[in-house]
Amino acid sequence: MSGQTGQLTRDTLLRGVFELSARDVDLAAAVNRCGPPPLWRRRPGFSTLVRIILEQQVSLASAAAAYSRLQAGVGRVTAKRVAAQSPRHLRKHGLTRQKAAYCHDLARLVESGQLDLWSIRRADDAAARRTLLEIRGIGPWTADIYLLIALGRPDVWPDGDLALMRAARQIKGLRHTPGRDRLRRLASAWRPWRSVAARILWHHYLMARRHGLDASR
Repeated sequence: MSGQTGQLTRDTLLRGVFELSARDVDLAAAVNRCGPPPLWRRRPGFSTLVRIILEQQVSLASAAAAYSRLQAGVGRVTAKRVAAQSPRHLRKHGLTRQKAAYCHDLARLVESGQLDLWSIRRADDAAARRTLLEIRGIGPWTADIYLLIALGRPDVWPDGDLALMRAARQIKGLRHTPGRDRLRRLASAWRPWRSVAARILWHHYLMARRHGLDASR
């Protein structure tokens, strides 16, 4: 994890794509096939962190459906509204027992002032990640996705992301889908643009699925 606090913009994303393509012929080929990746961003804050928690170990479609049910039940997803619900009531809105507890705990921390999400925005990568990992229900993948997608940090690698593993297998022409350790070693060559590399791989994965290519093995 780097100590950066900068935020990707469209210009810096394209700069990262250019530099990675110059260093890695496989990433360059992926960019030539699919084009530069979008600058996927979400607004930093409580609702985005809740959504990423809901995305743990499920498809994006399943997580979006769960978030929609939560919205239908509580209205705008804020710490105050979620903290006012008991975990049992959150489960009535379609959340699992575990994720209802995680979201409720997070809401109470934010609402009580014990967790200041604004301070996380100003912290460097390592400090922001440490703070997030202290929260029950937030593991390394969740923390890294928040830094990458919500805070726009340029050099974050979300360990254990299945889509990245599958895309790396295709892009690198590997016989088997790489595990997290092997993929972490591959990603180390992409510093200080690991977030950009992740976007290139995600973009390739989504384009392959859209066109019916094998992105699942």
